[in-house]
Amino acid sequence: MKAIAYTQHGLPPEDPRSLVDIIQREPVPGPRDLKVRVRAIAVNPVDTKVRRGAPTETPRVIGWDAVGVVESVGPKVRFYRPGDEVFFAGAIDRPGCYAEAVLVDERITGRKPRTLNDAEAAALPLTTITAWELLFDRLAIPEGGGAGQHLLVVGAAGGVGSILVQLARQLTQLTVIGTASRPETQAWLRELGAHAVIDHRQSLTQELARIGVPAVPYVISLTHTADHYAQIVEALAPQGHLALIDDPGTLDAMPLKRKSLSLHWEMMFTRPVFQTPDMVRQHELLERVADLVDAGRIRTTLGEHYGRIDAAHLRRAHALIESGTARGKIVLEGF
Repeated sequence: MKAIAYTQHGLPPEDPRSLVDIIQREPVPGPRDLKVRVRAIAVNPVDTKVRRGAPTETPRVIGWDAVGVVESVGPKVRFYRPGDEVFFAGAIDRPGCYAEAVLVDERITGRKPRTLNDAEAAALPLTTITAWELLFDRLAIPEGGGAGQHLLVVGAAGGVGSILVQLARQLTQLTVIGTASRPETQAWLRELGAHAVIDHRQSLTQELARIGVPAVPYVISLTHTADHYAQIVEALAPQGHLALIDDPGTLDAMPLKRKSLSLHWEMMFTRPVFQTPDMVRQHELLERVADLVDAGRIRTTLGEHYGRIDAAHLRRAHALIESGTARGKIVLEGF
């Protein structure tokens, strides 16, 4: 089968050796695996981080967002059968979806939303899982809760923020404030339902004061946390909560003590990598979001379609991700 891999880490995406087209053997499903014929994929920051930072001795296929059709199943599979259309992110410790076929555990797979095409659906899984777990597992905000409280989302116009804003608006009563620095990304957040949008190039506390919000009980920081950390601590109300997903070089927790602030990490691969007893929660939340999409309550976060799935187009997608200017998700479709 066709696949796209990297063989040498650390190369810039402009280097034609950073991602290359290869031929691999078709995978064979394990007991709870689905073998999925891939039709569309999306690109995420984790793809670029692994390509840049993880050494490999053999060609490594990455990519953790896909839509496809179940071709065969393992002997213990209960939720799906051949012919079903599914969407999923997969697990970072298994070969990724930059390939014509991939294996994924059924417990982290959802049915593809019926009302979306393949490209539109491929934009959703990884960021949806991340956003859902941030809101409902890490911050423990109850569905339907949050009335009278503010949520500040730093870097809200990217992939995770684009679905997080929607989930918070649709499933909680939080007042959602997103940050974005360009007119087009600010407009995007308003389209997705943010109650207010502020500019993270300015002082966060001053921007919040400008819209009449002296402090917030919840902050979710999706990018450049180290750059905004002092401002975030200042903006948080006493006994507030900070959740984050990016990788600051260091993070000093001591500034959180005076206000009794709590810190929450989100890594959406934790459940599948550690095979946690509640791993099936990712299947359940993907199924739930598919229902929300089909009911017209959640929209795709597709930002740009980069054409067919090959090394050249993926290198271009990685370059845009690394530029930090992507709006929504970058999707590729077909081999």
